[in-house]
Amino acid sequence: MPEPQEDTQSAGGVKRQFRSYLRREPVILALLSALAVIFFVAVTALSHIYEAQQEFLGNRWFMRGSADLKQGHFESAVTEFRAALLYSRDSYAYQLNLAEALIGLKRNAEAYAYFINLWDREPENGLVNLELARIAAQKRETDQALRYYHNAIYATWPGDQQVQRRDTRVELIEYLLNIKAKAQAQAELIALAANLEDEPVQQTHGGDLFLQAQDYEHALAEYRLSLKVQPHDPAALAGAGLSAFQLGRYSLAENYLQDAVSTNPNDAPSAARLKTAALVMQMDPFQRQISVAQRDGIVLEAFVAAGQRLESCSAAGAAKGPATIPVAQPGLSEEWAKMKPRITESGLRRDPDLVNTAMELVFGIERQTSSACGAASEKDAALLLIAKLHEGN
Repeated sequence: MPEPQEDTQSAGGVKRQFRSYLRREPVILALLSALAVIFFVAVTALSHIYEAQQEFLGNRWFMRGSADLKQGHFESAVTEFRAALLYSRDSYAYQLNLAEALIGLKRNAEAYAYFINLWDREPENGLVNLELARIAAQKRETDQALRYYHNAIYATWPGDQQVQRRDTRVELIEYLLNIKAKAQAQAELIALAANLEDEPVQQTHGGDLFLQAQDYEHALAEYRLSLKVQPHDPAALAGAGLSAFQLGRYSLAENYLQDAVSTNPNDAPSAARLKTAALVMQMDPFQRQISVAQRDGIVLEAFVAAGQRLESCSAAGAAKGPATIPVAQPGLSEEWAKMKPRITESGLRRDPDLVNTAMELVFGIERQTSSACGAASEKDAALLLIAKLHEGN
């Protein structure tokens, strides 16, 4: 009966092999796990090495592009930034600088595509909003330009945010002045003035902008602030003189303009205004603190100047033809001639009310001839300013 014994031995061998396999299984699993970990670490390391290499190459191209962008080599910068983007397609910095380089090449349509994408990703980015405002301004899309400018003013900026926001508001003001939106420019200027530092250059520039917006009161205030620190600054003195002149404060204008011309003898506009302001002060009979005799002498001089203005205006009109003579001029000439015998020193002393009557006629002559007879003499220009100064009085 040998067969049952062989079966028993065979079964025992299988059991021994199975037990041996069970003893080896943990070792095999451990080895497999170790190999998996090793492969994972290796793949991760290789991936990191690849990413680091990509980052290194992208950054190298980016640094080259940044250097060319600073130097104004926009064509090279565009090529280098595009190369950088091959290694990091979603890099915000790479796309932003590429858009800046495209602006340098005046390829605004391409730049706009990048900027609007960057704006979608970071709508609070100050530089992106500013560039979008500039593009909209160039396209004469005023509403869009204003929206992006205001976004840029209140956006986040790298570095000194206060300076960036102030400079952006200045650019907005210059844009508004360029499109003749003076009321909006004045409102922005008031906001700017509230945030200006105690720095004379900034205050003088603020005064210049207020002048352009024809807000002479605020302009004068800014120039005065600047002059407290730099009392001999020729630009601030000239600006203060012009502001006071436009406000009809001729005595104050005369003081500032004298200092401006003394500081800068080549300032021809200030010199001309100084001469006119001095004439206004000399020829205004309604000034305080002048004697009756001085007043009467001024009235006599003004009356003579008005008569000469009528005469030169009539002569010019006659030379060009009757159609060019102002309609109201004959009546003014007759009125002047009728009043002339009464306008004497003794006549003015006897009848003080004649001062007002004579000056009303002088002012009427100067107003009407200024629009009909072309350029006036220095005296006539001064009388016209005096007329404006006393309107409604």
